[in-house]
Amino acid sequence: MDFTSIVEEKIKQSIRNGDFDNLPGKGKPLPKDDMDHVPADLRNSYKILKNANMIPEEMQLKKEIVSLEELIDCCRNPEEKEIYKQRLSEKQLRFQLMMEQRKIKSSGAFNRYRSQINKRMGF
Repeated sequence: MDFTSIVEEKIKQSIRNGDFDNLPGKGKPLPKDDMDHVPADLRNSYKILKNANMIPEEMQLKKEIVSLEELIDCCRNPEEKEIYKQRLSEKQLRFQLMMEQRKIKSSGAFNRYRSQINKRMGF
């Protein structure tokens, strides 16, 4: 008996036992894949990184920028607000430099998806 037939038998046994009867989302469509825009040969690598909570540096910077913007919006203390604004400015400058170094704006893929990227990043 090979591995495939063992797996198939276990699945059939689970079906008979009703192990799959009350799964969450049963009868509903699968969630849309958020990796549609990623080339097929890179999807598995991206999924592995995402599942390991590893994100590219530019995405980490964007998250920090968004957090700082939210802090500035709700901050009432003028001194703290100024500190957050300074940090925000530094993060934005670092992000812009990173994008320039990578020459992303000259990328054909970036030009095709510019509006979608900007919308996702909050620009």
